[in-house]
Amino acid sequence: MLEKKPENAMFDKQNYRWMIIGAVVVTLGLLLMSGGKSPDPKVFDYKEVYSFRRITIAPFLIIIGLIIEVYAIMRRPKA
Repeated sequence: MLEKKPENAMFDKQNYRWMIIGAVVVTLGLLLMSGGKSPDPKVFDYKEVYSFRRITIAPFLIIIGLIIEVYAIMRRPKA
């Protein structure tokens, strides 16, 4: 049996693939932003909290992931 694609489908396989890629990039950015627990709760480590990874790379990845998500939603399926 052949599967028939609905004629009024909003998204096709490529849209969903781009949505998954965008979600993975956003999740990676959130994971890079997390952490920073100090072994001693009375000590505040500026280098750990304000590291280049958390202040620059993680937000950049989150923004890129959201742009990918917008592209995935706005992309038109091929006829």
